[in-house]
Amino acid sequence: MHFPPALLSPSSPLLAWQGRPSWRLLSTDFGHGDSFLQVWSAWQADPARSAQLHVTAVLAQPVTAQQVLAQAPAALQPQAQALADQLYGLLPGVHRLGFDHGRVLLTLWVGEAHSLLRQQHSVADAVLLHTPWASDAHSLKALARHCRRGTVLAVTPADATLQQGLAGAGFVADTTAASPVLRFDPRWEPRQRSTSQSSFTQPGTALVVGAGLAGAAVAHSLALRGWQVTVLGEGQDPADGASGLPAGLFCPHVSPDDSVLSRLSRSGVRMTLQRLRDVCREDQDWGHSGVLEHCTDGGTGLPADWAHGPGADWSHATTPEQLQVAGLPADTTACWHAQAGWVRPAQLVQAQLQHPLIQFHGQTPVAQLRATDTSLWQALDAEGQVLAQADLALLACGPGTAALLPAGSAWALQALRGQITWGWHTPANATALPPFPVNGNGNLVTHVPLAPGAAWVMGSTFERDVDTLPISAEDQMAAHAVNYDKLATLLPASAAPLAPWFTPGDERCQPTWGRVRVASHDRLPIAGPVGDATPGLWALTALGARGLTLSVLCGELIAAQLHGEPLPLDAKLALHLGTERLARQGQKAKVAPLPAN
Repeated sequence: MHFPPALLSPSSPLLAWQGRPSWRLLSTDFGHGDSFLQVWSAWQADPARSAQLHVTAVLAQPVTAQQVLAQAPAALQPQAQALADQLYGLLPGVHRLGFDHGRVLLTLWVGEAHSLLRQQHSVADAVLLHTPWASDAHSLKALARHCRRGTVLAVTPADATLQQGLAGAGFVADTTAASPVLRFDPRWEPRQRSTSQSSFTQPGTALVVGAGLAGAAVAHSLALRGWQVTVLGEGQDPADGASGLPAGLFCPHVSPDDSVLSRLSRSGVRMTLQRLRDVCREDQDWGHSGVLEHCTDGGTGLPADWAHGPGADWSHATTPEQLQVAGLPADTTACWHAQAGWVRPAQLVQAQLQHPLIQFHGQTPVAQLRATDTSLWQALDAEGQVLAQADLALLACGPGTAALLPAGSAWALQALRGQITWGWHTPANATALPPFPVNGNGNLVTHVPLAPGAAWVMGSTFERDVDTLPISAEDQMAAHAVNYDKLATLLPASAAPLAPWFTPGDERCQPTWGRVRVASHDRLPIAGPVGDATPGLWALTALGARGLTLSVLCGELIAAQLHGEPLPLDAKLALHLGTERLARQGQKAKVAPLPAN
């Protein structure tokens, strides 16, 4: 539905984003994307626009890329094409789409509007109310939960019954506006519905301890919102720890019951893809190759209703041709992840840190964090000298997190050392390497474009409670054996031709590449404030083996919570990443077994 042009003019209170760091708009019916495209176009055309535009829209009925392109007028076709390209896999729930290099964010709530408005968290500066959606007091009360005092509401058309319902929900006519709009100005004091414990209303200064996937992701998300960010790393260059892996995968997890990890991984993959397209070079730093998963446990893990529809956009049973190319028998149980691929993690880290509002300082180990009397956070070295100070501090240093937590904030974190075996593509092994990555019991990433030539990477080991570096020759031999056994199960046809690269003493065998990761008690990342007693101190850690899939999502979650923005994922899912769960676990938290992937 198109709103009257006056409502989308620069002088409209509905688009009063001029000079603001962000503007948050909620639409109760996405339709075919008409309103979103209109608002996006008006934002682009306004030289005084906000730094970011956040649009949240309810999608009650499925929409296809073809419908969006067919409905959009010629002037909006470029924006319509960008939107159409991201309309895949819209299963019920919350989906975050990004445009204009992260400056325009669209959060789609897919499902029934009444339920979604009750379940999700957001605070809107403006609302587009599409009728006949709101017909009862309960619906309007749910809508009012997403408004602050002063939120502007436009409705078209509005009959007398709806006008009366809106008045009862706290909306009053704005007689000062040139166009017919309402403002949320109830007689009662609205409940504060902030999405975080933070009091930040404007971007400030931030220091991030750690320059790997976690630190780079959250630093970039903050910089997109106008923060001046200082990133402190122990090594001379970024990604000197586990994020320096030669190549890794971003890939959704699947499970018959569509578990928490499965849903989190899809949100993470969508946002990782967007970030990669924004900052990295496709086919050099990353590739949207798809990933074949060899399900060695006998089941694909695909939900029963995913054979058709939006679930199949993410993952589906493999084709005979895909199995043949991978050298697997036709009766192999496997699935294909279409929204998946390979990444050179260090390139992603470095690209995110290239934002002009981010400064990286290497060879700067942090021994302590200290809060000052002026509500600043300081990073100190081993001699007690101040390395940096800022309004906000974030721990994103993986295995180093525990040592920097305040007293009483001990979390059950487990060290996980991992080692990979790697080698070069040669005429002798070319036919043994599939053209796409294969995942399952470990993973094989092929055709990685490194400076000397194309490489392959196989791994990795999971050495629980081991943090010893450098890695001994004996441990490297053991890791080669473990990785070869995984390869023999994953891709039997590739194992024998690649065996020399796993055989210590053979001239083709390279030393393993190994670093230490850290995992939480429930194997999910930790993203949130460290505690009520330490305002301004946040953490993004415990990414385990899923940093490429989940780091961007977690960075965006923290940024959204700091600014009271719509969350980039379902509100209930966000609780599984929050720090509150750690307090509930306490000192008795037990480390759960690792997931299969």
